[in-house]
Amino acid sequence: MRILSVTAGAGGMICGSCLRDNALATELMARGHDVVLLPVYTPTRTDEENVSDSHVFFSGISVYLEQHFPLFRKTPAILDFIWDTPAVIRAATGRGVSVDPELLGDMTVSMLRGEEGHQAKEFAKLLGYLKQQPPFDVVMLPTSLLVSLAPALRRELARPIVCTLSGEDLFLEGLPAPHKKEAKALIAGHAPAVSRFVATSDYYADFMAGYLELPRRQIATVPIGIRFDGFEAPAARDAERPFTIGYLARIAPEKGLHLLASAYIRLRRELGLPPKSRLEAAGYLAPEHRTYLEGVTKALAAVGLDGEFRCHETIDRSRKIAFLKGLDVLSVPSPYAEPKGLYLLEALATGVPVVEPRHGAFPELMEKTDGGLLFAPGDVRDLADRLLELYKDPARRQDLGRRGSDGVRRHYSAALMAERTLEICAEARAAFAGV
Repeated sequence: MRILSVTAGAGGMICGSCLRDNALATELMARGHDVVLLPVYTPTRTDEENVSDSHVFFSGISVYLEQHFPLFRKTPAILDFIWDTPAVIRAATGRGVSVDPELLGDMTVSMLRGEEGHQAKEFAKLLGYLKQQPPFDVVMLPTSLLVSLAPALRRELARPIVCTLSGEDLFLEGLPAPHKKEAKALIAGHAPAVSRFVATSDYYADFMAGYLELPRRQIATVPIGIRFDGFEAPAARDAERPFTIGYLARIAPEKGLHLLASAYIRLRRELGLPPKSRLEAAGYLAPEHRTYLEGVTKALAAVGLDGEFRCHETIDRSRKIAFLKGLDVLSVPSPYAEPKGLYLLEALATGVPVVEPRHGAFPELMEKTDGGLLFAPGDVRDLADRLLELYKDPARRQDLGRRGSDGVRRHYSAALMAERTLEICAEARAAFAGV
């Protein structure tokens, strides 16, 4: 099967969606399928071999210029080439790009207007390029925020469109009210051009059916999967190592590092966790969230615990695996109801048990892997109590880690993700041919 898979770059950030798209494309290629993983906005950044195409469409620079300066909506493509090259885009976005929806409302709506928006020229560039390529069998879009591509791609390529749903409600909810309303209406308006939507969990399939007013039968579930190279659990825990609680995700309020820090303070100051303990964090830190991290550090410093906390920020694959192998438990207590949770799969694959809020995709992930405990969302006391349970019972920690490692390999592999994706692509092709 020849597949066009669009993937959305995020500047210098290693994002879960980029990792998913890259892992899926890698697995499909390994099975002999011809996959073109085509970035939009910026080149993608991954911590595995990057299999994405060298072209970048809807360059973040061009999209911005066309949004704010009408002159650039008419410049010739040969001139745009200067700032559409991956090297120039990386230079402009390497230190991060703003994903604050409050600042991106107008641009989001314009992009969702598709060929009627300010970025109409970018649609023409993409379609012109694709019509010169060998025919594809199916087109996959990475998010409903790019669903405005669906009508044009379906019309020009005469192929079915499959669109992933993987957390865009968080961005949409952050838009100013008028922009949010219009953006959701535009997504719904483009939905008929999509043959199948794909959610990363059953929870998210149910949620997005209501949120975007989509027919539930049109949404399939393909759980996110990972490749397990290097994620084997260590042979034994170092008995001299301090009890270490870890956090691996973007450093941002919606991921809940502040809640974990508050739980750690309670553990140390009220519940008897010994001084020889550690709170370790790692993950991408956007410039606009540096004050957030400073606030977390100050809260720990106020009770004399800042010396027990360390934030590594972005780490590559080898350092990530080493980071995970140094943990006793991982918790990303997200106040937002997460639709996937890639970081949990990686922790479980390394034999590290997890403690997560009882919402979003986490309950079904825990049911399938049996690799951790759930707590009441937003409840710092309950979170601290669950972490204390695991501190006091090393045998239970080890058992949960072993179960989680086995469970994630049974239910959340890149191989299973690829198999299910191929099934859905085949169904979409058959349905499209019968139209």
